[in-house]
Amino acid sequence: MFILVLDKLITVIVLVLASPVLIPVLILVWLQDRQSPMYIGQRVAQNGVGTFGMRKVRSMVANADKSGLASTSSQDNRITPIGRFVRRAKIDELGQLFNVLGGEMSLVGPRPQVEHDVNLYTDVEKTLLTVRPGITDLASIVFSDEGDILAPFEDPDLAYNQRIRPWKSRLAMVWVHNQSVSLYFRCLYLTFLAVVNKPRARDGVVATLKKLNADVELIRIAKREAPLEPSAPPGTTEIFQGRQ
Repeated sequence: MFILVLDKLITVIVLVLASPVLIPVLILVWLQDRQSPMYIGQRVAQNGVGTFGMRKVRSMVANADKSGLASTSSQDNRITPIGRFVRRAKIDELGQLFNVLGGEMSLVGPRPQVEHDVNLYTDVEKTLLTVRPGITDLASIVFSDEGDILAPFEDPDLAYNQRIRPWKSRLAMVWVHNQSVSLYFRCLYLTFLAVVNKPRARDGVVATLKKLNADVELIRIAKREAPLEPSAPPGTTEIFQGRQ
């Protein structure tokens, strides 16, 4: 309950402070094609009960989600010129602050997923649904360059599920199993740090994982010192081979 109060209080403060940037960006996004500057995508709600409309500042052409792709590389031609700036500066994520005010999301928690991605979850990964989805967590910091990771691959969905999802899920479960006010503020601090200094933010994640006695392999991945190889998600030994 205390974290819920913190969510609302911090969100109001951030929206007020961000409004001098957010409002002009929303106007620019609207001017480029006279379409809504906000993208609303359906995401699975806490406990897997229904979906909610997750808001983001639109960075892609209108109706881009109708292409069927769930993962987006930094080279995706659906991203608009303004959208590249919006993504690089993480302004697109500010739209989710309205979801936090509505109680559908928290500032900290596992990233909300589309329904057909949740349907791929192993039983272990389904524990991610037991908490409110969030704007950021340790996984979001480690993989803040997700679009760049996926850029070299012809099939970004396959690359995501083989190289990012296995570790993103494990990192997200760190919050599920270790929720606390101190970890909440630690995640927020490292998220803001990642905007200006990603290596230092990742170092902070590594230090946090060590303090929580996380698995050594997870700590190694969090350092991002080596290319990501195909791996199995938690709860199975099989590497994802594609959607059925």
